[in-house]
Amino acid sequence: MATDAHPSPTVDQRKRRFLIGATGAVGGIGALAAATPFVMSFFPSERAKAAGAPVEVDIGKLEAGQKIDVEYRGKVVWLIRRTPEMLATLPKLTAQLADPGSEKSLQPEYAKNEARSIKPEVFVAVGICTHLGCSPTFRKDVAPADLGADWLGGFFCPCHQSKFDLAGRVYRGVPAPTNLEIPRHRYLADTKLVIGEDEKA
Repeated sequence: MATDAHPSPTVDQRKRRFLIGATGAVGGIGALAAATPFVMSFFPSERAKAAGAPVEVDIGKLEAGQKIDVEYRGKVVWLIRRTPEMLATLPKLTAQLADPGSEKSLQPEYAKNEARSIKPEVFVAVGICTHLGCSPTFRKDVAPADLGADWLGGFFCPCHQSKFDLAGRVYRGVPAPTNLEIPRHRYLADTKLVIGEDEKA
């Protein structure tokens, strides 16, 4: 009985399709592996962030009176959406503050104002006490018994009782020598800002 020395066209087509598919899959995986380092180079590494790479923050869901924490250069940075009532307390405290005009404190020139911010309602500050580096607590409550009748809300450092108002300005007669630090920052959109650079950058 004679046998066909050549495989059928159907078998050849199946093998061909399988080999083309396998080669395409392997090539796709290789291309993805090669592209991954390139794409990831657009995002700052944890080491780069610690060294000072800018950090983008979406504040679209930040509600009135709410505070969120972001890490920048190994430090905590606060972002707070202040209410009109909170902003209304700022001019009432001038006589009780050590540096109400932020003349001796660290902030960019565009944040050297009463609200110490670009947009009055959004406060961006390094959340570290300027005395010995403790982290103050956010105290929105007005005139609690432990902070005195002059307290209109702000930040209280439990380590050595330094007090700051809702713009991070330090009260007189407390250990902290200067206002809270305001980092460089700028807005990319109404709901997004970047910490670590400003318009000049």
